[in-house]
Amino acid sequence: MPHPILLYDGVCGLCNRFIQFILYRDRRATFRFASLQSDVAAKILSRHGLSPNNLDMLYVVVNLDARAPNELLLSRSDAVFFTLKQLGAFWRSTAFLLQLLPKFVHDFGYSAVARYRYRIFGRSETCVLPSAQDRNRFLDL
Repeated sequence: MPHPILLYDGVCGLCNRFIQFILYRDRRATFRFASLQSDVAAKILSRHGLSPNNLDMLYVVVNLDARAPNELLLSRSDAVFFTLKQLGAFWRSTAFLLQLLPKFVHDFGYSAVARYRYRIFGRSETCVLPSAQDRNRFLDL
């Protein structure tokens, strides 16, 4: 299976913290990353009829292959839960417990955080650069 790709808002403080959270816990280097502001994200999202201009979304692309019918694009809380499940037993259990709540609760919570994330976590004018050891995991550098 190809590496899942996480598409995130590169100027969002919360998104950048989430990427750092994943990098620290992703011991098998499962994930690759691209900001929604990148050409990589634009190409992937256009295949799914979506615009990269919607920066309130977090996406995970699974089975990345433009020619394969099984490429899957997860968004919002589904993307967060998929990501947590890849990070080990504790985070897999956490995702399982959170998924016991109804989907409308997940999506409401996700939307509330997305709406206020710049106010709470800040915004930068440029994407945060990864460390030298993680740079090869970022597809848009």
